[in-house]
Amino acid sequence: MEQSSGRGARIGILMGSQSDWAKMEKAAEALKQFEVPCEMLVLSAHRLPDRVAEYARQAEARGLQILIAGAGMANHLAGALAANCTLPVIGVPLSGGALNGVDALYATVQMPKGVPVATVAIDGAANAAYLAVEIMALQDEPLRARLKALRQAERAKLEAALVEQTPHVQEVAR
Repeated sequence: MEQSSGRGARIGILMGSQSDWAKMEKAAEALKQFEVPCEMLVLSAHRLPDRVAEYARQAEARGLQILIAGAGMANHLAGALAANCTLPVIGVPLSGGALNGVDALYATVQMPKGVPVATVAIDGAANAAYLAVEIMALQDEPLRARLKALRQAERAKLEAALVEQTPHVQEVAR
């Protein structure tokens, strides 16, 4: 299955199984708030290794700048992508199976020298998107401005919540 934003995608979001879609969709939702077009598709590193390699090899020529890959258990989609391209690859270990994502974490974080995969937390697809935005914002001033604006809005929201809590704080001792 494949889904695209309709515009020239800058980020590819891949997952090893259709069952991973709901977890990985959080990356697409995060990118949408920054107006970063992406594409999402299911490609299994174990069942379709040639298609995974072809996708990675063609990604840069198609205009993609970063790949985000989510997979569970010991599947290592992110590593298969990183082995076949020089784009930044961000791995998202997904929960599930007997080890609830710990095996996916180890498979994603343990890469050989020279073939890095940046790794976020188990089920951390949204943070993978934020990391991708931070990387892209180094060379994209409007994107950097949107990122800064979002961070400032989040801080203001938290500050407002703290102000609302202040009357409820009781002094215990003087």
